[in-house]
Amino acid sequence: MDRLETLDDAAAAAAFRRLVRHLRHRTDAQNVDLMGLAGFCRNCLSDWTQEASGMSKDEAREAIYGMPYAEWKANHQADATPEQLERMAVSVKKNA
Repeated sequence: MDRLETLDDAAAAAAFRRLVRHLRHRTDAQNVDLMGLAGFCRNCLSDWTQEASGMSKDEAREAIYGMPYAEWKANHQADATPEQLERMAVSVKKNA
């Protein structure tokens, strides 16, 4: 059995909240860079939150970003470079 499956739900929720708070603090870590390195980003977390909770897409994004998504994008998201987009494309292929 995968050890993750034995993790208490309260502990898993605490770890998830810590991850989300860390990503809220690290606004310098762009979603495209997270995708390029790990194949997931804040939007993925919000999609997974939406699926698990029944929240709307906007509600789930606000839960992850700590503010409306449009506000976060305006304040923190830079334009992606061609290099970042290429790294993301290569990385996302590994998700299948």
